[in-house]
Amino acid sequence: MPDRAPQPVDRQLPTDEARDLFSLVRELVQREIAPSAAEEEDAGRFPRETFSLLADSGLLGLPYDSDFGGGDQPYEVYLQVLEELAAARLTVGLGVSVHTLACHALANFGNKEQRAEHLPAMLGGGLLGAYCLSEPSSGSDAASLRTKAVREGDDWVITGTKAWITHGGIADFYTVLARSGGEGARGITAFLVPGDAEGLSAAAPEKKMGMKGSPTAQVHFDGVRVSDARRIGDEGQGFAIALSALDSGRLGIAACAIGVAQAALDEALAYATGREQFGRPIADFQGLRFMLADMATQIEAGRALYLTAARLRDAGRPFSKQAAMAKLMCTDTAMKVTTDAVQVLGGYGYTADFPAERYMREAKVLQIVEGTNQIQRMVIARHLAGPETR
Repeated sequence: MPDRAPQPVDRQLPTDEARDLFSLVRELVQREIAPSAAEEEDAGRFPRETFSLLADSGLLGLPYDSDFGGGDQPYEVYLQVLEELAAARLTVGLGVSVHTLACHALANFGNKEQRAEHLPAMLGGGLLGAYCLSEPSSGSDAASLRTKAVREGDDWVITGTKAWITHGGIADFYTVLARSGGEGARGITAFLVPGDAEGLSAAAPEKKMGMKGSPTAQVHFDGVRVSDARRIGDEGQGFAIALSALDSGRLGIAACAIGVAQAALDEALAYATGREQFGRPIADFQGLRFMLADMATQIEAGRALYLTAARLRDAGRPFSKQAAMAKLMCTDTAMKVTTDAVQVLGGYGYTADFPAERYMREAKVLQIVEGTNQIQRMVIARHLAGPETR
């Protein structure tokens, strides 16, 4: 049996413009991202120049309004671009997803003046964003956050610490959720904070098992002063804004997870069709053939689920349940498929000479970020059976 080079995913794209966009993305991936991905991840290097290139290519604001520098692309297209980027390097795909999440509040809840002033630079001007919701003592229970925003005249003074912030310390702007009122979800307000604001600092990046090229750090707000013109939405509306952003963000994580899983399958398939034992390729053996078949089926199912949720979003229909389902299934799929890819490669899969072990390490975090998969199950169950009784 001859070696079988993995084929590009056969995508069902809605327009000729989207097909041209994918040609651009695949060319950029093959030329600028994939060749150095393993080396840069091993060195823990963040590819800021890649994000500048993505901005110049119009890929950092794909789902947003072109009047403000966005790409006017439906989520159905944007998510598949994320998948392609994540398959090449998760640091890039997840970074674009987080940046898009950080732009969501202003793009969807900011007033006309705010959008005109800030969005063009955020979407197409080379700026990089971060999203600040989690804290050391409030992760899944985000409504209990403690970072405070106190009104002083026409300004707000923000004090507290955010945790697990992707791009913490290197972002040009932070979308920050802070407590401006009483306890609970209704006391939270959203703010757009410049990355160079006085009193804003970041701790040393966390030492992670995967995604070493993507900095994750605590961000400290020591009396950071921002004008009321940087408040997004109404006072007390912040938690609703955050939940709206997270529904869309979960789809970004789902797409990234399928990208990593697809990369792992491609690696396993190339190895299994090229590696010979007992005088024939190991892909001839039924045990491995069935593993590869299961991996491919799980990936196709996950892709179909996130695209179904995306199409609901694009149609303006509720999609929160489907977003949680997609995040849950796609990230669990990524963990299973990458683990199986390591098994297909045998001893080689456990070495850093092949990318399978990196995919496996990276897949794990996707079951945690943007709401753990246990939280996703709670969200889905609430849609099915209603709120929990106490």
